[in-house]
Amino acid sequence: MAFLPSWVCVLVGSFSFSLAGDLNFSHLYPPLWKESPGQFSDYTVENGIYIIDPWVFPERLGMYKILLNQTATYFEKFASENEQNLLWGLPVQHGWQYSSGRLADPSRRTDCGYESNHLCISVDSWWADLNYFLCVLPFLAAVDSGILGISSDQVRLLPPPMDQKRFCYDVSGCLLSFPKAMNKWSDFYKYVLSPSSTFDDLLKYLWDAHIFTLTNTLNTFEDRYVYYSEQEVKFEKDWSVAVEYIGVARIPTTLIRVHESQKGLPPRILNKTDEDPEISDFTALQNTVLMGLNVLSSVHKLTVDNQYFRVTFVRTALFRGKGCTGQDVVISG
Repeated sequence: MAFLPSWVCVLVGSFSFSLAGDLNFSHLYPPLWKESPGQFSDYTVENGIYIIDPWVFPERLGMYKILLNQTATYFEKFASENEQNLLWGLPVQHGWQYSSGRLADPSRRTDCGYESNHLCISVDSWWADLNYFLCVLPFLAAVDSGILGISSDQVRLLPPPMDQKRFCYDVSGCLLSFPKAMNKWSDFYKYVLSPSSTFDDLLKYLWDAHIFTLTNTLNTFEDRYVYYSEQEVKFEKDWSVAVEYIGVARIPTTLIRVHESQKGLPPRILNKTDEDPEISDFTALQNTVLMGLNVLSSVHKLTVDNQYFRVTFVRTALFRGKGCTGQDVVISG
């Protein structure tokens, strides 16, 4: 099984790339970033409470935008233009979900997410539901920490048209329903606010919160699998495993790294006729990543109880300053 580390390199090695030079970062931003709310006053206000509809793409994206804007000052010691802000991974990933059609209604019972209603986020989407918790929990934990400059009772989210009891909508509700995940994100923000915070330790707190949130919500939405092809369901499961490995390796979720890594992700939902590595409308990299995800998932099943093996496995493949070919993986512009 000596070939396996090279698969991991293919899957997540692009996270280890960085680009140097005078770049205009705006072309790396998620779709509709400029048009999305960037401050609380951009949202509807009712009786002094900001009302956000997280089932509309720009409004959910705006929650991330506020997070990035309000935490920028704490990351400026690492790089200019907020590029090294570790929260970039969340909205950039969400942008890929939108552009690849993964936020649309997979059952096709409604027009949510399709041409006539393309900004709608479907509650039946597996991707949208998991992303909800990787948006709402870090956002409301930030509100509760004081880092966003409003009090904990000044923001409320609107519920979806169905399955309302599966979600939470304000700080108090999320603390009651998901206390451990909220506390993980709170720990991250406490360290963000610390003058002695280091980049590596911020990575640790971020990934601890991210992986805990993901693993504790995965099983909640298994009933969504019925709406997808077997191939897409397998990709969903394999991707969640890959995220855990990326987190174990503590790969930085900065803007350029995440943007570059997503070039290997499938640009549309997989259908029943798709067979990697020969999907004709996918790039060679995208086909290879799908195959590699399958291999990584198989390894995971064999080592699920061996944390040390997984950490060693990923770091051997990705770090020590070398990439898959033995070449330095940092690209200078």
